[in-house]
Amino acid sequence: MNKGIERILNTSLKDFTWERARNAFLVRIKDIPDKIAWLSKNEYTKRNKDKIQLYKGMHVGERCFIIGNGPSLKGMDVDRLKDEIAFGLNRIYLYFETMGFQPTYFVSMEDNVLKQFHHEINELVMPKFVNWKYRRLFQEQKNIIFIKHSYKPKFETDLTRPNWSGATVTYNCMQIAYYMGFKQVILIGVDHTFKTNGYAGQAIVSSGSDPNHFDSNYFPKGCVWRLPDYVTMEMGYRMAKDAFEADGREIIDATRNGKLEIFRKVQYESLF
Repeated sequence: MNKGIERILNTSLKDFTWERARNAFLVRIKDIPDKIAWLSKNEYTKRNKDKIQLYKGMHVGERCFIIGNGPSLKGMDVDRLKDEIAFGLNRIYLYFETMGFQPTYFVSMEDNVLKQFHHEINELVMPKFVNWKYRRLFQEQKNIIFIKHSYKPKFETDLTRPNWSGATVTYNCMQIAYYMGFKQVILIGVDHTFKTNGYAGQAIVSSGSDPNHFDSNYFPKGCVWRLPDYVTMEMGYRMAKDAFEADGREIIDATRNGKLEIFRKVQYESLF
């Protein structure tokens, strides 16, 4: 079945809203100039794609950790990862001091994170994979690599082509990890549950303390964020699982008390 049709058929009626349909139409219209720029042969685009290709197969046969932003991170012995290859997502830098180290790579593709916190992300020193759409908000640094977003549901194995987000930066990160050649990808902090209620993709203006992330100030008062789309996320995760396993690789889930049931579960402590 076509993945786009599958996504529609599995979506609850309460999640079909005028706001969501309108936003989906508008973002595709606004994406046209960015798509043209991505396909162009100008020097800026070429330099960016050259940087992407430097990471192809860089970590063949190795393992990595994807550090999600769920509350389950609190209290975990994350300092065990200081000698591991790890990806940090979105506002993970708020946890750097507690972690006692910084992850190897940083990934952020989400609109509201990049629009509201790009000035903080600009200061990060590790290699950063960021949404091409927001390239104008960032200095052209050696350590920043822009990835073009795609609206077609797919697990993309080539980062020089547009990548679908699967409604979560974690899915983008899985595609990056695949491109780099990792044999095993381990999830932590991917709780796959939010305490805030509403429909999928609903825009929320934070009223204060954030109960959905490891830091209560993750989305401080007045910040805009969107509720998760679990149907789309789970469809993407299944595609990632299939892609990795078809190539003799795997994604496993070491999240403490996580609600995601797609990947094989392991105890975090057993990995060391």
